[in-house]
Amino acid sequence: KPDEAEAGNPGTPLDVDLREAVDNGQSAGAQFQNAEAETVDAGDYADLPQEENPASFVAFLHTLASNAAIALGAVPHPATGQHELDLETGKYWLDVLGMIRQKTTGNLNSRESQMLEGLLAEFRMQYVAMVRAAEERLKAQAAQKFSGADILGKKG
Repeated sequence: KPDEAEAGNPGTPLDVDLREAVDNGQSAGAQFQNAEAETVDAGDYADLPQEENPASFVAFLHTLASNAAIALGAVPHPATGQHELDLETGKYWLDVLGMIRQKTTGNLNSRESQMLEGLLAEFRMQYVAMVRAAEERLKAQAAQKFSGADILGKKG
């Protein structure tokens, strides 16, 4: 793979094929971390209209996906440098991506549509995994606070 200068198009962690990550069983966080130091071939998105235009649809998707990735803790928050989990904000960005998909149906080329579908699929799976993990942590914390004697009303 060419370096950023050779490609003439700096890659971002979101340039990776997220569908491949799903097929390989990688989470969004692992996929983003693996891709941080890599770039993609400039030709990978050559058929996307105005890909280098900062106001292009692809750049817009990258912005939305970056926000979702930050909220789901897949990449560090730019202000703190820490991986932070904010499920409410993550769900908001997933809803925005879903709304964009709904509103653009029939108006995207195949690569744009594929990119949007891949982002949605990956972030939805990541969101569900994070919600389940949070629920399990809450159950474990509740189990530590109460014993069977507490539930049955017995005093120790």
